[in-house]
Amino acid sequence: MYPLDVAKTRLMLQVSKGAVEDQYKSIFDVFRRIIKEEGPTRLYRGILPPIMVEAPKRAIKFASNDTYAPMYMRLFNKDKLTQSLAIMTGVSAGVTEAMIVATPELVKIRLQAKENAGRYSGTMDCVRKIYAEEGLKAFANGLEATIWRHALWNGGYFGSIFGIKKLMPKAESKKGELAVNFVSGAIGGTIGTTLNTPPDVVKTRIQNHNPAKGPAPYTTFLAGARTIIKEEGVRALYKGYIPKVLRLGPGGGILLVVYDQVTTYMRTHFM
Repeated sequence: MYPLDVAKTRLMLQVSKGAVEDQYKSIFDVFRRIIKEEGPTRLYRGILPPIMVEAPKRAIKFASNDTYAPMYMRLFNKDKLTQSLAIMTGVSAGVTEAMIVATPELVKIRLQAKENAGRYSGTMDCVRKIYAEEGLKAFANGLEATIWRHALWNGGYFGSIFGIKKLMPKAESKKGELAVNFVSGAIGGTIGTTLNTPPDVVKTRIQNHNPAKGPAPYTTFLAGARTIIKEEGVRALYKGYIPKVLRLGPGGGILLVVYDQVTTYMRTHFM
Protein backbone atom coordinates (compact mmCIF):
# COMPACT_ATOMS: atom_id res chain seq x y z
CA MET A 1 0.00 0.00 0.00
CA TYR A 2 2.99 2.31 0.46
CA PRO A 3 3.10 3.69 -3.13
CA LEU A 4 -0.38 5.13 -2.46
CA ASP A 5 1.11 7.05 0.46
CA VAL A 6 3.86 8.45 -1.77
CA ALA A 7 1.22 9.53 -4.32
CA LYS A 8 -0.83 11.14 -1.55
CA THR A 9 2.16 13.15 -0.33
CA ARG A 10 3.12 14.32 -3.82
CA LEU A 11 -0.45 15.51 -4.48
CA MET A 12 -0.78 17.24 -1.10
CA LEU A 13 2.46 19.16 -1.62
CA GLN A 14 1.28 20.62 -4.95
CA VAL A 15 0.42 24.26 -4.48
CA SER A 16 -2.15 25.11 -7.13
CA LYS A 17 -1.93 28.81 -7.88
CA GLY A 18 -3.10 28.99 -11.46
CA ALA A 19 -2.47 26.43 -14.20
CA VAL A 20 0.87 24.69 -13.80
CA GLU A 21 1.82 22.27 -16.56
CA ASP A 22 4.30 20.37 -14.40
CA GLN A 23 1.69 19.38 -11.81
CA TYR A 24 0.42 15.84 -11.37
CA LYS A 25 -3.04 15.38 -12.89
CA SER A 26 -4.16 12.25 -11.01
CA ILE A 27 -2.98 9.33 -8.93
CA PHE A 28 -2.18 7.40 -12.12
CA ASP A 29 -0.20 10.35 -13.45
CA VAL A 30 1.82 10.37 -10.21
CA PHE A 31 2.70 6.68 -10.61
CA ARG A 32 3.44 7.03 -14.33
CA ARG A 33 5.72 10.04 -13.94
CA ILE A 34 7.58 8.75 -10.87
CA ILE A 35 8.36 5.47 -12.65
CA LYS A 36 9.34 7.26 -15.88
CA GLU A 37 11.26 10.22 -14.41
CA GLU A 38 12.69 8.84 -11.16
CA GLY A 39 12.50 5.05 -11.39
CA PRO A 40 10.13 2.54 -9.73
CA THR A 41 12.16 2.41 -6.49
CA ARG A 42 11.06 6.01 -5.78
CA LEU A 43 7.59 4.60 -5.05
CA TYR A 44 9.12 3.15 -1.87
CA ARG A 45 11.37 6.04 -0.85
CA GLY A 46 10.92 6.92 2.81
CA ILE A 47 9.39 3.56 3.78
CA LEU A 48 11.78 2.86 6.69
CA PRO A 49 10.31 5.37 9.22
CA PRO A 50 6.71 4.10 8.83
CA ILE A 51 7.90 0.47 8.97
CA MET A 52 9.67 1.21 12.26
CA VAL A 53 6.68 3.03 13.77
CA GLU A 54 3.74 1.13 12.26
CA ALA A 55 3.51 -1.70 14.80
CA PRO A 56 3.80 0.48 17.94
CA LYS A 57 1.46 3.05 16.36
CA ARG A 58 -1.29 0.49 15.77
CA ALA A 59 -0.71 -1.04 19.21
CA ILE A 60 -1.04 2.38 20.86
CA LYS A 61 -4.14 3.16 18.78
CA PHE A 62 -6.10 0.16 20.06
CA ALA A 63 -4.54 -0.09 23.52
CA SER A 64 -5.30 3.59 24.18
CA ASN A 65 -8.83 3.22 22.90
CA ASP A 66 -9.39 0.18 25.13
CA THR A 67 -7.90 2.05 28.11
CA TYR A 68 -9.85 5.29 27.66
CA ALA A 69 -13.22 3.53 27.22
CA PRO A 70 -13.61 2.24 30.82
CA MET A 71 -12.02 5.43 32.15
CA TYR A 72 -14.67 7.60 30.46
CA MET A 73 -17.43 5.18 31.46
CA ARG A 74 -16.44 5.62 35.12
CA LEU A 75 -16.01 9.38 34.70
CA PHE A 76 -19.49 9.85 33.24
CA ASN A 77 -21.09 7.14 35.38
CA LYS A 78 -22.10 4.90 32.45
CA ASP A 79 -22.34 1.13 32.69
CA LYS A 80 -21.74 0.64 28.97
CA LEU A 81 -20.15 2.47 26.05
CA THR A 82 -22.29 5.03 24.21
CA GLN A 83 -21.85 6.67 20.79
CA SER A 84 -20.54 9.91 22.29
CA LEU A 85 -18.12 8.04 24.57
CA ALA A 86 -16.90 5.95 21.61
CA ILE A 87 -16.03 9.17 19.78
CA MET A 88 -14.32 10.62 22.86
CA THR A 89 -12.21 7.50 23.40
CA GLY A 90 -11.24 7.52 19.72
CA VAL A 91 -10.21 11.17 19.82
CA SER A 92 -8.18 10.59 23.00
CA ALA A 93 -6.48 7.54 21.45
CA GLY A 94 -5.65 9.64 18.39
CA VAL A 95 -3.99 12.36 20.48
CA THR A 96 -1.93 9.70 22.26
CA GLU A 97 -0.96 8.05 18.96
CA ALA A 98 0.06 11.38 17.41
CA MET A 99 2.80 11.86 19.99
CA ILE A 100 4.88 8.98 18.62
CA VAL A 101 4.22 9.40 14.90
CA ALA A 102 4.90 13.12 14.34
CA THR A 103 8.69 12.83 14.01
CA PRO A 104 8.75 9.67 11.80
CA GLU A 105 6.08 11.35 9.65
CA LEU A 106 8.30 14.41 9.20
CA VAL A 107 11.24 12.28 8.07
CA LYS A 108 9.01 10.27 5.75
CA ILE A 109 7.54 13.42 4.15
CA ARG A 110 11.01 14.88 3.55
CA LEU A 111 12.08 11.68 1.79
CA GLN A 112 8.89 11.38 -0.29
CA ALA A 113 8.89 14.98 -1.57
CA LYS A 114 10.09 15.32 -5.15
CA GLU A 115 12.16 18.46 -4.46
CA ASN A 116 14.21 16.56 -1.87
CA ALA A 117 15.26 13.79 -4.25
CA GLY A 118 18.94 14.81 -4.24
CA ARG A 119 18.99 16.34 -0.79
CA TYR A 120 18.92 13.20 1.36
CA SER A 121 20.59 9.88 0.57
CA GLY A 122 18.43 7.92 3.00
CA THR A 123 16.62 7.91 6.32
CA MET A 124 19.62 8.42 8.63
CA ASP A 125 21.11 11.04 6.33
CA CYS A 126 17.78 12.87 6.44
CA VAL A 127 17.72 12.75 10.26
CA ARG A 128 21.33 13.99 10.50
CA LYS A 129 20.78 16.87 8.08
CA ILE A 130 17.53 18.02 9.70
CA TYR A 131 19.29 18.11 13.07
CA ALA A 132 22.41 19.85 11.71
CA GLU A 133 20.56 22.42 9.59
CA GLU A 134 17.38 23.05 11.57
CA GLY A 135 18.03 21.91 15.13
CA LEU A 136 16.31 19.47 17.44
CA LYS A 137 13.08 21.49 17.55
CA ALA A 138 12.53 20.83 13.83
CA PHE A 139 11.54 17.24 14.63
CA ALA A 140 8.42 18.59 16.37
CA ASN A 141 7.31 20.60 13.33
CA GLY A 142 3.71 19.78 12.48
CA LEU A 143 2.97 18.12 15.83
CA GLU A 144 -0.16 20.21 16.43
CA ALA A 145 -1.52 19.40 12.96
CA THR A 146 -0.59 15.74 13.50
CA ILE A 147 -2.69 15.73 16.67
CA TRP A 148 -5.63 17.12 14.69
CA ARG A 149 -5.09 14.48 12.01
CA HIS A 150 -5.03 11.51 14.38
CA ALA A 151 -7.72 12.80 16.73
CA LEU A 152 -10.15 13.24 13.82
CA TRP A 153 -9.29 9.90 12.20
CA ASN A 154 -9.55 7.87 15.39
CA GLY A 155 -12.67 9.70 16.56
CA GLY A 156 -14.33 9.09 13.20
CA TYR A 157 -13.07 5.51 12.98
CA PHE A 158 -13.97 4.20 16.44
CA GLY A 159 -17.11 6.33 16.66
CA SER A 160 -18.34 5.03 13.30
CA ILE A 161 -17.56 1.41 14.13
CA PHE A 162 -19.67 1.67 17.29
CA GLY A 163 -22.67 3.03 15.38
CA ILE A 164 -22.33 0.82 12.29
CA LYS A 165 -22.13 -2.40 14.31
CA LYS A 166 -25.40 -1.47 16.02
CA LEU A 167 -27.08 -1.03 12.61
CA MET A 168 -25.79 -4.28 11.10
CA PRO A 169 -27.47 -7.68 11.64
CA LYS A 170 -25.98 -9.60 14.55
CA ALA A 171 -23.36 -12.10 13.35
CA GLU A 172 -24.34 -15.74 13.90
CA SER A 173 -21.01 -17.31 12.96
CA LYS A 174 -17.29 -16.57 13.03
CA LYS A 175 -17.33 -15.75 9.30
CA GLY A 176 -20.25 -13.41 9.90
CA GLU A 177 -18.35 -11.70 12.70
CA LEU A 178 -15.34 -11.22 10.41
CA ALA A 179 -17.59 -9.71 7.75
CA VAL A 180 -19.18 -7.30 10.25
CA ASN A 181 -15.74 -6.22 11.49
CA PHE A 182 -14.41 -5.71 7.98
CA VAL A 183 -17.42 -3.73 6.73
CA SER A 184 -17.67 -1.54 9.83
CA GLY A 185 -13.89 -1.01 9.87
CA ALA A 186 -13.78 -0.11 6.15
CA ILE A 187 -16.64 2.38 6.52
CA GLY A 188 -15.00 3.75 9.67
CA GLY A 189 -11.69 4.10 7.83
CA THR A 190 -13.40 5.99 5.00
CA ILE A 191 -15.18 8.34 7.41
CA GLY A 192 -11.99 8.91 9.40
CA THR A 193 -10.08 9.69 6.20
CA THR A 194 -12.75 12.14 5.05
CA LEU A 195 -12.55 13.96 8.38
CA ASN A 196 -8.77 14.08 8.68
CA THR A 197 -7.56 14.88 5.16
CA PRO A 198 -7.52 18.70 5.68
CA PRO A 199 -5.15 18.54 8.70
CA ASP A 200 -3.10 15.94 6.81
CA VAL A 201 -2.61 18.38 3.92
CA VAL A 202 -1.58 21.16 6.31
CA LYS A 203 0.69 18.83 8.33
CA THR A 204 2.40 17.57 5.18
CA ARG A 205 3.19 21.08 3.98
CA ILE A 206 4.40 22.24 7.39
CA GLN A 207 6.73 19.26 7.75
CA ASN A 208 8.20 19.65 4.28
CA HIS A 209 8.96 23.35 4.65
CA ASN A 210 12.62 24.21 4.12
CA PRO A 211 13.71 27.06 6.44
CA ALA A 212 16.31 28.07 3.85
CA LYS A 213 13.40 29.34 1.72
CA GLY A 214 12.28 31.74 4.46
CA PRO A 215 9.82 31.70 7.37
CA ALA A 216 7.03 29.12 7.23
CA PRO A 217 3.75 30.62 5.97
CA TYR A 218 1.93 28.84 8.83
CA THR A 219 2.76 26.45 11.63
CA THR A 220 -0.67 25.34 12.87
CA PHE A 221 -3.64 23.55 11.33
CA LEU A 222 -6.25 26.33 11.49
CA ALA A 223 -3.85 29.00 10.20
CA GLY A 224 -2.75 26.65 7.43
CA ALA A 225 -6.32 25.76 6.48
CA ARG A 226 -7.25 29.46 6.25
CA THR A 227 -4.24 30.23 4.05
CA ILE A 228 -4.84 27.28 1.73
CA ILE A 229 -8.55 28.12 1.34
CA LYS A 230 -7.70 31.76 0.60
CA GLU A 231 -4.96 30.99 -1.92
CA GLU A 232 -6.13 27.73 -3.51
CA GLY A 233 -9.77 27.17 -2.57
CA VAL A 234 -11.50 24.68 -0.27
CA ARG A 235 -10.87 21.73 -2.62
CA ALA A 236 -7.14 22.07 -2.02
CA LEU A 237 -7.68 20.75 1.52
CA TYR A 238 -8.64 17.42 -0.07
CA LYS A 239 -5.62 16.99 -2.31
CA GLY A 240 -4.41 13.41 -2.13
CA TYR A 241 -7.79 12.16 -0.85
CA ILE A 242 -8.19 9.41 -3.48
CA PRO A 243 -4.91 7.54 -2.80
CA LYS A 244 -5.41 8.14 0.93
CA VAL A 245 -8.92 6.66 1.04
CA LEU A 246 -7.91 3.76 -1.23
CA ARG A 247 -5.30 2.87 1.39
CA LEU A 248 -7.14 3.65 4.63
CA GLY A 249 -10.69 2.65 3.68
CA PRO A 250 -10.10 -1.09 3.20
CA GLY A 251 -7.11 -0.74 5.53
CA GLY A 252 -9.48 0.21 8.34
CA GLY A 253 -11.43 -3.00 7.74
CA ILE A 254 -8.31 -5.16 7.70
CA LEU A 255 -7.03 -3.41 10.82
CA LEU A 256 -10.16 -4.22 12.84
CA VAL A 257 -10.30 -7.83 11.63
CA VAL A 258 -6.62 -8.47 12.47
CA TYR A 259 -6.93 -6.75 15.86
CA ASP A 260 -9.97 -8.85 16.78
CA GLN A 261 -8.33 -12.10 15.64
CA VAL A 262 -5.02 -11.45 17.38
CA THR A 263 -6.52 -10.30 20.68
CA THR A 264 -8.98 -13.22 20.71
CA TYR A 265 -6.10 -15.65 20.18
CA MET A 266 -4.00 -14.02 22.90
CA ARG A 267 -6.83 -14.00 25.43
CA THR A 268 -7.51 -17.70 24.70
CA HIS A 269 -3.92 -18.89 24.92
CA PHE A 270 -2.04 -16.46 27.16
CA MET A 271 -4.50 -14.88 29.61
